[in-house]
Order: sequence, then C-alpha cells, then structure tokens
Amino acid sequence: MSRVAAFSKFHFHRQFTATFELSVHRYVQLARMKRASNQLASRDAASVTEIAMDAGYDSPDAFARAFRRRFGQSPSSFRKSPDWAPWLAAFGPLEIARSKLMQTTYTQENVTIREVLPTPVAILEHRGDRAMLGDTIEQFIRWRKAAGLSPETSPTFNIFRSERTPQNPADYSMDLCVGTDRPIDANDEVMKAGVIPGGRCAVLRVDGASHNLEPAALYLYRDWLPASGEEARDFPIYCQRYLTFPPGQAAHEVVAELFLPLK
Repeated sequence: MSRVAAFSKFHFHRQFTATFELSVHRYVQLARMKRASNQLASRDAASVTEIAMDAGYDSPDAFARAFRRRFGQSPSSFRKSPDWAPWLAAFGPLEIARSKLMQTTYTQENVTIREVLPTPVAILEHRGDRAMLGDTIEQFIRWRKAAGLSPETSPTFNIFRSERTPQNPADYSMDLCVGTDRPIDANDEVMKAGVIPGGRCAVLRVDGASHNLEPAALYLYRDWLPASGEEARDFPIYCQRYLTFPPGQAAHEVVAELFLPLK
C-alpha cells in the first residue's frame, strides 16, 4: 500500500493514522472482522472455519478469540443471535474513518430510469430512535431465518420514511422488508404483509458504502430530480441491498441500489 501511495512505509503509516485517526493494521482488522460478521449473519451455508480463513486467520480458534474480544460473543453465538450494540460500537471508528475522505461523487450518468414490478414483501417497521435500530435488525434476521428466507434467495429492502438523523430522534422511521409472496399470518407479532409498488424509478447504484445511503439519497432529491424534469411519486425512497457475499467477494464490492419512485 505504501508503494501505491508513493510513500515510505513509515511515512505512509504516519499519514494514514493522522488522516483517519486509525492505524493501517487496525483499519484492516476492523474491515476483515466486519466482513466476517456480515457473513456469519447472512451466509448460513458457510462454516465458521471457512469464514475464519476468508478473514485471514490461521485457525478457527484464533478467529473465535478475536471475535469474542471484539463483540463479547463467540462466532457461533453471534450467528444464532447477534448482539448488535457491541457490533455498532466496534465499527464506529471504521465508519468515521471511511466517511472522512472516502465519499463518492455522483453524476447524472450514474442514474438510470427503470420500470419496476410490484414486489410483495414481509415488513418489520422500526419507529423511534435510530440507536435502537440494531435490536430491530436482530429481530428481523431471526424472523427471516426461522421463515427460511435467506438473503441469497429472498431480496432485502429498506424503505426510508424519515431522515437518517431527524431533529427529534424519536421521529426516525424505516421499514425492513424481505421479498416473499407467502402469506403472512395476520396475528404475526413481528412482521406484516405489504407490497412495494411497481412503476418508474430513478435507480442509483451505491458501491461499498451502503451503511450510509444518505449522500446518495440527497443527490437524487436535491440534484438529479430538479435537473431531470421528472416528478417524484408519492412513495418513499427505498433501497435493495445485496448481501449474498459470494466466496472471494471483497467487502467494497457489496452494493445497494437506491430507488426514487417517479410519476
């Protein structure tokens, strides 16, 4: 990496740490562990050993020790019932570092208009402080696992019904959805049935930084929409997340597509 940056190793490390407030080694560790935890949560077919090797560890035991130190759970326990509060805390430094200089600039060429078919979904509504979103995500994952709706076979959607950081945190509102046409019991205490309506949508692909889609959404609303001559439809902006993590896929290749419904 220092050769690519045209710095000596010492100078590269010093510059990197000064810029991101994180050492190169710590950055790499966090990035690998984040990928591994996402794989544990979404790839039931992959064994803990496979995920450990993919994360660069020499043995499952070494991976398990590092994972427990970071999250307070073993990998197998996290897979069954992830505790998202330590997870969010652990990756706070990584997200702060990435947000400083790794911002994407979007242009009109990045946006396509697509005719989208109606998509039946099961919906879990999160209403209230975003700080509690991790608990809702955990509940969502448990339900879809019990229902056998893997991210590899059933698409994942988020419908954004408020700003990412509203002035009043209690006003935060988002729907977590999994695509399925199976009936949802009216008495289901977790999920309810719904449909993402079909129609014309402006679609913007977001590579890698799909943990924060607000910059992409702001581009669509503030820049692209006024310049396009199009008119927004009366349905919130939403995204489809691609969380399949096929073997060999790097973390930065994980993508989301953001949909702005149009008239």
